[in-house]
Amino acid sequence: MKTRGRRTGTAAQRVLTAEIAVVGALVLALFVTEIPSMMREMKIWRIAGGLRARHRYP
Repeated sequence: MKTRGRRTGTAAQRVLTAEIAVVGALVLALFVTEIPSMMREMKIWRIAGGLRARHRYP
C-alpha cells in the first residue's frame, strides 16, 4: 500500500505565501534602489541645519 506525503497547507495558503514573498521582494528592491537618494536628502538636510534650523525655515 502506498503512503501519501502529508501536505502542510491548502493551495490557497501556498498561493498567498507566494504572493507575500513576491510583494516583499518588490518592496525590498524599491527600498534598495531608493537608498542613494535618501542619503543625498539626509546630507542636504544636515547642511541646512537639521533640527536646529526650525526657526530659520518655516
